[in-house]
Order: sequence, then C-alpha cells, then structure tokens
Amino acid sequence: MLDIRVEKTTNPKMKPAEDDPLTFGTIFTDHMFVMDYEEGKGWHDARIVPFQDLKLSPAAMVFHYGQEMFEGLKAYRSKDGRVLLFRPDKNIERGNNSNDRLCIPRIDPDDFLDALKAVVKIDADWIPTRPGTSLYIRPFVIATDPFLGVRPSHTYQFIIIMSPSGPYYPEGLDPVKIWIEDEYVRAVRGGIGYAKTGGNYCASLKSQVKAHDAGYSQVLWLDGVERKYIEEVGAMNIFFKINGTVVTPMLNGSILPGVTRDSVLALCKLWGMPAEERKISVDELEEAARSGALEEVFGSGTAAVISPVNELRFGDDVMKIGDGNIGPVSQKLYDTITGIQLGEIEGPAGWSVEV
Repeated sequence: MLDIRVEKTTNPKMKPAEDDPLTFGTIFTDHMFVMDYEEGKGWHDARIVPFQDLKLSPAAMVFHYGQEMFEGLKAYRSKDGRVLLFRPDKNIERGNNSNDRLCIPRIDPDDFLDALKAVVKIDADWIPTRPGTSLYIRPFVIATDPFLGVRPSHTYQFIIIMSPSGPYYPEGLDPVKIWIEDEYVRAVRGGIGYAKTGGNYCASLKSQVKAHDAGYSQVLWLDGVERKYIEEVGAMNIFFKINGTVVTPMLNGSILPGVTRDSVLALCKLWGMPAEERKISVDELEEAARSGALEEVFGSGTAAVISPVNELRFGDDVMKIGDGNIGPVSQKLYDTITGIQLGEIEGPAGWSVEV
C-alpha cells in the first residue's frame, strides 16, 4: 500500500449545484495528488494536498521539450452509493506504455491505483449524479529539470487532478459531424501517436480549428504515409458498421489504444457480433456510403463514451450516415458501457473497481 500523506484544505470550494451546467474540464475539486521522482531515489513523497498552482522553473524541461504523459478516466456514483472506476488497470497500463516511449520512469501499477483511489475517495462528494455526468480524473507526469538541453529529465512530478463534468460534446448523445482531414497529418508509425502525450494533441489543433469553422465537431485523421487509410478522431477512436460487421482501424503504432475501444471490441465478441480490426481506406468508406453498406459510424473514448456520427466529409464528398439518428449498435454499446460504469449492469470480471 502506497504511503500517502494527506493535507486537507481549510478553504473548501463551493460545489456546483445539482442543476448547474458542468462544462467539461473547467471546474476542479478541492484536492490533488502529487508524487515526486528523482534519479537515484525513485518515486517518493506521495501526498494529497489542496488543489493549487504549481511552482516550476521557467527552464523546466516540460515547457521546452514536451516530455509529459497524461491519462484520462472517470469515477461514477452508483445508485446504491458506491464509487466506481471503470477499468483503471487499462489506463495504468497505457500510462506506463506512454512513459516508456517518452523516457519517463514507470509508476508501479499498485501505487498508481492506490493514488487514484485515495484522491477520489477524499473528494468523493464532488462526484455528480445527474445522467451523463461523472468525475473526470486526469493523472499526468511532467519533466521538471531546470535544464535547456535535449535529454530525458532527471526529475518528474506525477499529479492527479479531478473535474466534475457533464457530456464531452454539447450535443450529448446526438450524432455529430466529422471532418476527414486531407491536408495535415497527426502521427506516423514509429512516432508517438500511440502515446498519451500533449504533442499529439497540439499537432491536431490546426485541423480542429478548420473543421470547427466549417461546422464539424471533430477531425478524423488519415495515415501519415499514404494519406488514405483511416486512423482515429482527435478525441476518440472510430468504428464503422459495414454490411453488418463492426470495423475499426487496426492498431499500428500511430493510433491511441483506447480503453473504450478495447471495451467495444470485447462486448462485440461477447455478443457474437462480427467485429474486425483492419485497414480501412477512405475510398472504401466512400463506396460503402454510396452503396448503403455503411450502416453506422460512432466514436469511442473515455470523455464521450460512445459518440454517434451522422455525417462524414472528405473534400467535397459529404457522406450521410443512416437516417441521421443514433444507430442500434451505438445505442446498445452506450447503454451497456454506461450501465457497467454506473454499477447497474454486471460487466466482465475486473471492469468495475470500487473505491
């Protein structure tokens, strides 16, 4: 068990009222978790302290070379009052895989889970209970050496902050429109596309602005080499139901291995629903849309859970999906995953972890 020092706030914040809007990632709880790393000493001084600004040197390496990892998961309050995490082991595993790629020291998985549980427990009364709401949890690691030189840092901080949040998309579960990017690329095999790190998201901003200006919610990326194979959306993995089969791009080193993505594939297998991980070209999508074979499109991610898509645009080609409403597979997946998260449905072993 991780030894965690606790310093409770003496000035608690006003919590949002039950009917207050919870814009994603804008309100933060009273406390945060912090743990330090020093080369030769390892991870140490685990503590929960009042939420506060960080004190860092302007020369801290995170500012200049982007050496940082972040994760995202949620805590939920079940109807019987339990506090539940959804598959935190997968976030911890992915976090450490990102750490490896970014030359950041790994965090012991048991210590990572202890930290998550401890900080959620201390701020459990911040978990909202309205439908579609949750406590978003953001663990992250930053390089803190005050050094202007390209090498891995010798010191780091591991921090967890939390935010009571409503739906990621203002539309909620209403279908969204997706822009397929044909000018810029986000990642290539051999790079850092599979890592959860800020550089991937910074690389997406130019296209995101372009898509928003055209009235689209998110950008769908193509591969960075041939510019023709579907990869992922800026904030989620992507799925297509083509002629009765659920299809998603195979992991190739430039696609984030989403926890919800993995859950969707596991549920399809459990239900006996055909599902494939493979290459999908934008040409195949356009042909499927023209022939009517493209029955559903949806994104998957921690923030949005399942996000149905009713329109794809590639250049001048606008592809309308189905009748414009959420499809039956998207709805079933959303209902099942959120039901497991809220403790209303019994999920596969280990998917729900009680705090």
